[in-house]
Amino acid sequence: MASLIGRFLAFSGDQRRLSPHTLKAYGQTLERFDDFLGKHLGGAVVGGRLAGLAPADLRAFLAMRRGEGLAAASLAREVSALKGFFAWARRREGLACDAIAALKAPKQPRRLPRAVAPADIGQLVDVVADAARQPWQAARDVAVLLLLYGAGLRIGEAMGLTGAVLPLGEAMPVTGKRAKTRVVPILPQVRAAIEDYVQLCPFDMAADAPLFRGARGGALDPGTVRRAVQAARAGLGLPASATPHALRHSFATHLLARGADLRQLQELLGHASLSSTQIYTAVDAAQLLDAWRSAHPRAD
Repeated sequence: MASLIGRFLAFSGDQRRLSPHTLKAYGQTLERFDDFLGKHLGGAVVGGRLAGLAPADLRAFLAMRRGEGLAAASLAREVSALKGFFAWARRREGLACDAIAALKAPKQPRRLPRAVAPADIGQLVDVVADAARQPWQAARDVAVLLLLYGAGLRIGEAMGLTGAVLPLGEAMPVTGKRAKTRVVPILPQVRAAIEDYVQLCPFDMAADAPLFRGARGGALDPGTVRRAVQAARAGLGLPASATPHALRHSFATHLLARGADLRQLQELLGHASLSSTQIYTAVDAAQLLDAWRSAHPRAD
């Protein structure tokens, strides 16, 4: 089983280009599953025993995980890892476990992304910049946050940029999930913020070096940005949902409110399917309903 898991993770990283975070999560799930089966079946798990698993065996694993306090979203990720593993095992190893088809992820309510108001974003950026130790770090933090909100980047995408994007034009290539590249337009305000940072940054902007640097010149850790935003939102009284990733949600929500086309928004966000983008139509509708409830004289 351990050998199968290793080969599956190697394939998923090399061929499917899953992120290191996803690979780590899949590996942990499969190791737990292996340990569970050893106890559940009373012995080492080999190919023949995997193929002979019954739906009840798989459901017993999920029941154990649910008993450990896992939420529906986490259980769904466990199911995704198992299905991916057994699909690979069938195609690549000739190991067919028919029981996996009966395994269903638990239903979970779809939580809507929480957008941050434009005025709050402006204050958040200012407070984060004021808290920076050095002027160049303040300029860096402003550039990163404006890039997340002004171009809709994921924080990992922003951290993955290199000096090769310089000098900036009106658009910039961005590498997203599964190494897919898209081109995003760069607003003048965002371009100016990045240029200010580059001018102040004490480190060389080589084409193969990270664009955003930490205090010692290495790649900026996303955790540094998250902690800075967390401290700033606490001072401003903003909710815990006001995170760096919420700036990407705000980009999408505010564009849609101004009449952006869903297909265009899908391209800008780098979503693989339109269904991922369509959730922002529900966000916009929910915000309209909230405004109606707070302002309409007959809302009660």
